[in-house]
Amino acid sequence: MRDLLVELGKAVQQKKSVCYTCLVETRGSTPQKPGAAMLIFRDGSQIGTLGGGCVEAEVKRRALRLIDAATPEIMTFQLDSDYGWDDGLICGGRMKVLVDPINTEEDLCYFQSMAQLLASDQGCTEAIVINPESAEGGSETDRFLIDANSTIIAQRGQQEPPSQLLMGLKPIQNRPRPYLKAGIAYLTFHQTCELVIVGCGHIGQKVAELASDVGFEIIAADDRQEYCNVERFPTAKHLIVGNFDTALSDLSITRDTFIIIVTRGHNHDEEALGHLAESPARYIGMIGSKRKVKLIFEDLLRTGTPREALAKVHAPLGFDIGSQTVPEIALSIVAELVAYRNLDTIPTGYQRSSLVEEIKAVN
Repeated sequence: MRDLLVELGKAVQQKKSVCYTCLVETRGSTPQKPGAAMLIFRDGSQIGTLGGGCVEAEVKRRALRLIDAATPEIMTFQLDSDYGWDDGLICGGRMKVLVDPINTEEDLCYFQSMAQLLASDQGCTEAIVINPESAEGGSETDRFLIDANSTIIAQRGQQEPPSQLLMGLKPIQNRPRPYLKAGIAYLTFHQTCELVIVGCGHIGQKVAELASDVGFEIIAADDRQEYCNVERFPTAKHLIVGNFDTALSDLSITRDTFIIIVTRGHNHDEEALGHLAESPARYIGMIGSKRKVKLIFEDLLRTGTPREALAKVHAPLGFDIGSQTVPEIALSIVAELVAYRNLDTIPTGYQRSSLVEEIKAVN
């Protein structure tokens, strides 16, 4: 979205006619989910996608009719045989798409506020009225930008927000998915989560690659510069080279930090977990066999790490998908990270008891 807003700003500055289109509600099976956005230019070119296929072509066709209009519109598409996809498959769902012609600097103000909110990376919500009667006020297509503190920062449309607007708002800190309530579509933009990868071997490197693709900001740490470098971790925001005991002590860890421990050996894993187990990180995972994990837990219990802190550690790390190769192991780890980030829990079929429960009181 950030890149798309940059392109939108360029188009307006260059006095190019453009329509901003956004998927605001879906029902049933659809190729994209709410929040997907696309820019459509007068020459038929586009930036972004609403899922491809015939329905995207129809959105483009209708949007070009509105490109010089003064007001936005919400269009509804029923994905039946009229909107089959390029491969001939029918999704069978319904899509509501906002089409907003942007022609002036004044039109751009709302999107500039959106860009600023996204740049702050605190999380925000866009609320779009699609049923004024249910929303108890406003007009269809009215839009409101709401920051992480539930304050309306900008709006496009009517001056007064509907009475149901803030009543239906879910805290962005809970990372809700896009949702519809009382005739208002809420599109959520979440704060970026950091992933600290302790151990820059083959698994750490592959996890960094996959996790970066799904929106994690990467911090990689290792005591070997030949492994922890920009050539091996080109997407990393920060690289930390040094002894684990000192390097990890300097980390800034918050509720949105995810940590995985994948070092080259038992001793380094234990050292790292000893430093990190009591941190406020949202997620801590450690690789290894059940036997190795229990041995590390026993050692840390002896040296004073609280049992309840170890009980929150996800170990062995990753979903059990029969992984054998490095890419498969990395995939199982990233799948668990995404699930925990998006759902705030491990899906039922993959939940497991902490191995610390199998360890008797340690003297």
